[in-house]
Amino acid sequence: MRVVKPSVLRKKMRYKLTYLSSFTIFLLSFFLVSKKTNLDSADFFQLGFQDPATPLMEGVVNFHNHIMLFLVGVGVFVIWLLARCLSLYNSPKTKDSRDQFTHATTVEIFWTVVPAIVLMVIAVPSFALLYSMDEMLDPALTIKVLGHQWYWSYEYSDYNHLTETNTGINFDSYMIADDDLGRGLLRLLEVDNRILLPVKTHIRVLVTAADVLHSWAVPSFGVKVDACPGRLNQTTLFIKKTGVFYGQCSELCGTNHGFMPICVESVDLEGYVSWLTQKLEF
Repeated sequence: MRVVKPSVLRKKMRYKLTYLSSFTIFLLSFFLVSKKTNLDSADFFQLGFQDPATPLMEGVVNFHNHIMLFLVGVGVFVIWLLARCLSLYNSPKTKDSRDQFTHATTVEIFWTVVPAIVLMVIAVPSFALLYSMDEMLDPALTIKVLGHQWYWSYEYSDYNHLTETNTGINFDSYMIADDDLGRGLLRLLEVDNRILLPVKTHIRVLVTAADVLHSWAVPSFGVKVDACPGRLNQTTLFIKKTGVFYGQCSELCGTNHGFMPICVESVDLEGYVSWLTQKLEF
């Protein structure tokens, strides 16, 4: 029988730990490098939310973290309980206690009352979040969104009276083809006409469609509004930071469903007024 010296065993363990730590560092660096500093669009291997840009999205993220605490706790407890039952059910040592435990009233009360309490704890913050989604304050700006096959149309109808034709500011927004993309622009997400919105302003968004069902969705805003022909849906925005935010149509609407992105650029109030002046003079 071959005897291995303790020093050799320690050396082999060090090698194994080195390989394991190197592999772990490689995985961590891979995911860190793959992450961009701008998380306002989808990223490769992304598992979490995009950076929240509105109070509503911040509430969604906080509520998700709140629920995950209960999900992990309940999941670990159920798996542990299932493993214990499988391992001890046929054991001769637990036969007598198992027969007495089959119809235990205490256990019935426990697994009825505890889940009810957990659901109540989860429900209270969810009610507040649902209420905030439907809350509509007095908006300082209204944007109309119209979905087509397969592009978006936008209208700043608050400024109709400032133009000679009373048409206000309106334009179509098409996806930029791969051959026309400039350096730094995102494929399948960049458009020829971005929506420009001011930060720290209450904005009302009216959404409808001209042909089939669409859905106007921007993950960083926590917004997903169905665009239905003949129906006018609305949501509210309060953007807290400047930047460029991307979204896509989230309702299957035909062949080019995946080619009608949404691009919103938020700027400070001075930049918005300057852009608005240029558009009205035009």
